[in-house]
Amino acid sequence: MSPNPVRAASPTESARRRAVPVRDFSLVIALAVVWAFFAAMAPEFLGARNLSMLVIELSVTATLALGMLLVLLPGQIDLSAGSGVGLIGGIASVLVFHHQWPALAALAAGSVVGVLLWGAMGRLIIRERIPAFIITLGGLLVFKGLFWLVIRNATVPVAPGGSTNLYSALTTYYLPQLPALCLAGLAVLGLVLAKVRDRRERRRLGLTVEEGELSFLKLFTAAQGILLFVLLTCQFRGVPLPALLLAAVALGVHAITRHTVFGRHLYAVGGNEEAAFVAGVPVARVVTLAFACMGGIVALTGFLQTAYSGASTTTVGDLMELDAIAACVVGGTSLRGGRGSVLGVLFGALLMASLMNGMTLLAVSPELKFMVRGLVLALAVWMDVRLNRA
Repeated sequence: MSPNPVRAASPTESARRRAVPVRDFSLVIALAVVWAFFAAMAPEFLGARNLSMLVIELSVTATLALGMLLVLLPGQIDLSAGSGVGLIGGIASVLVFHHQWPALAALAAGSVVGVLLWGAMGRLIIRERIPAFIITLGGLLVFKGLFWLVIRNATVPVAPGGSTNLYSALTTYYLPQLPALCLAGLAVLGLVLAKVRDRRERRRLGLTVEEGELSFLKLFTAAQGILLFVLLTCQFRGVPLPALLLAAVALGVHAITRHTVFGRHLYAVGGNEEAAFVAGVPVARVVTLAFACMGGIVALTGFLQTAYSGASTTTVGDLMELDAIAACVVGGTSLRGGRGSVLGVLFGALLMASLMNGMTLLAVSPELKFMVRGLVLALAVWMDVRLNRA
């Protein structure tokens, strides 16, 4: 008998292997169709100014979706994220505008509040064995009420100048072309070094290594995408600061999920919580930490969304949790946990942001926007269920 017998893949395994490229391929086609439709109906959709605005909208949606990914991987969910976006942004706005706090101190205070609140929710969920759906649904209502109390049902502006300049700069600062190109070069260099390190490590462990030509093609495509992004955004004012913050969050979440013990535990808990517990995975700590990370990302999203709106109002953050969940599921994240990737979430968020941006350009009525968002979410969940059955 051969020391390393090759096991034939079962029909179920083969179907699952086919499901991933089918989903990825369909997502790229859907994105191309959406962009082509809006470009034909509203030529300004592909204009430099609108693409820059689209990048900011994408950055806000995708940042929150990356936090949602960390919660969905262990099989949990967060329905309070949208209310939290409004609450944390409102806290920072009130501290700056009404109490004259330095903007940096106000943002730091809001971040601490977010981490503590979501860490407490995660601990309550896992220690008391209460479904995350129930706890976060309660959080949605509580945070919304707290948000309205904090801003006293009034509009709290985030005006440029003075101590508020740093806060408003979150969505008004643009990185000029030369520094942006230098940063893009460093990003490409980092991708190359990471790929070389990964190939070397896989060889050391005796694992299969991707073909050199395929690795080069992936790196070349990524480098072209980064360069094209910089050149397009610099046609307007430069690279928006939210895009840089999104890149930092995406890099951090990717490193956590793919290169840390905590990341492996997230997938293990989502795949089979009982088996993970028997194997020694600290389930309670993993879920609590996932929610604490979500709280920090909710805070960052709250600052970005409030700064983009120009003021903290009672509608900031409304339904953003649904956009984040839809972006994750459209991008291949399973609502049951155990499956998902940063790249998929970014593509899903780009699709959602493109839909909202295009419908705004076409002056689509608010009720129709709600219907489209609902249909996209329902379609994403249907696709997830169908692929899980395959």
